[in-house]
Amino acid sequence: MSTSTTASVSTHILDTSIGRPAAGVAVHLGARSGRAADWRALGGSATDADGRCKDLPALPEGTTHVRLDFAVEPYFEEQAANQQADAQQDAPATRDSGPAVFFPEVAITFAVVPGEHYHVPLLLNPFGYSVYRGS
Repeated sequence: MSTSTTASVSTHILDTSIGRPAAGVAVHLGARSGRAADWRALGGSATDADGRCKDLPALPEGTTHVRLDFAVEPYFEEQAANQQADAQQDAPATRDSGPAVFFPEVAITFAVVPGEHYHVPLLLNPFGYSVYRGS
């Protein structure tokens, strides 16, 4: 939780190709204290059945930039395998000869200020994504 000297971060993922939360996606959190500072890995989590990461590590005091790294390729590989098993004609893995996912990982970097909470939802599909600052 944020304090007057720290910020806090939360996230969730919605798979817009199926209109459901994306469960089981690994999310890693990094932080730095200034544009020229090195990134520091803080730890990570995985999305729950509701697509949310409820246990991301706290940000250290002095954090000015945050990076969320989403490992989406394993999630989409599992989705493609499930769709193939269900024999759906328009599954992304069978729609063309390319891979089941165009972006194997998504890295989102944003600036923070102490005392604020940052909720950063990821809207995801096999061939694109969108993020925004939520509430």
